[in-house]
Amino acid sequence: MGLRQVTNVVSSKPPMAVLNNVLIKAEDGKVMLTTTNLDLGIRCAIKAEVEVPGDITLPVKKLAQIVSAMPQQEITLESKDGQTARIRSGRSDFQRFNGIKAEDFPPLPNFVDQHSYELGPQELMTMLRSVSYAQSTDENRYILNSVFFNFSEGKLTLVATDGRRLALISRDMKIDHEDEGSIILPAKTVTELEKLLVQGKSVKISFNERQVAFDIEIGEESESNGLSGSIYLVSKIVEGSYPNYKQVIPKEAEQRIKIERELMLETVQRVKIVTSDKQNSVRLKIADNCLEISAQSSELGEAKEPIEVEYSGPEVQLGFNPDFLLSPLSNLTKDEIYFEFKDEMSPGVFKTLDNFLCVVMPMRV
Repeated sequence: MGLRQVTNVVSSKPPMAVLNNVLIKAEDGKVMLTTTNLDLGIRCAIKAEVEVPGDITLPVKKLAQIVSAMPQQEITLESKDGQTARIRSGRSDFQRFNGIKAEDFPPLPNFVDQHSYELGPQELMTMLRSVSYAQSTDENRYILNSVFFNFSEGKLTLVATDGRRLALISRDMKIDHEDEGSIILPAKTVTELEKLLVQGKSVKISFNERQVAFDIEIGEESESNGLSGSIYLVSKIVEGSYPNYKQVIPKEAEQRIKIERELMLETVQRVKIVTSDKQNSVRLKIADNCLEISAQSSELGEAKEPIEVEYSGPEVQLGFNPDFLLSPLSNLTKDEIYFEFKDEMSPGVFKTLDNFLCVVMPMRV
């Protein structure tokens, strides 16, 4: 269980051999496991019977393979020289498993925080999933390969954008004026954090100008699987200024319809089947209490499906990348959502009543 928590941080081609390894430190009835790629590091503890305290680093991916292949759950690991290890379970016996001395392992950075907040891990995970799909994957736009955290004006706001869509969610939070601040969290850290938050019962976020730490106190289920105490994730933050996202959000909507999220999700999924790489768009036609969703391609023909809505305004036809509609629809949990729009040249906006919005730029159809 512990190795699963720390393996993903390790780079495939690290600049130093020791960064392929996990630092194993045994003391006081537990074993601390630490990995880092110098930008992102993680530490967790597992319960253990420690006969003799000590430390060593071992190749984490091979060690994980050995542990998962062992015939019994109880595993004994010992090292007499701090550089080679013996791993046993049942009749299985791995000897002279080569590692590197613990003193060669770069420590996780000493963290002096300037800002610190506590919140529920489930809430933070829901917020991250509501926006993280909108991050850019273009390596040339590294500032946008991230989620922006803003702690100000009595709320925490998370934002992600790739220039063609923008997702934002906020929640009220007690924030003293001197504690206001913001960070740009790299995509890799976002991915790891989403996995770890599932196991937590509380999370403390601390950050300064260069790095951020998430101290996740684990819940009872994770403790029953052998984890102990908390999982500690520390990351560099993206340097630079996040774009002014507020100017992308339309100030006022001319038209708004209420829709059932699941119904629209399933309809777009069905209609999308006939799209192609060359004709990858869906059309929303809104008129006379009806939202008609359609798509077509020269190879696969045409599909359309109506949804009943309350609407008495002028007919409007809008085109969108279907994946940009599906992402917010599939990552939200509220079933009632609102769709705001103006004309075929203006963005569409998904909204919920709990401070979420997703702006989607239109396509010509």
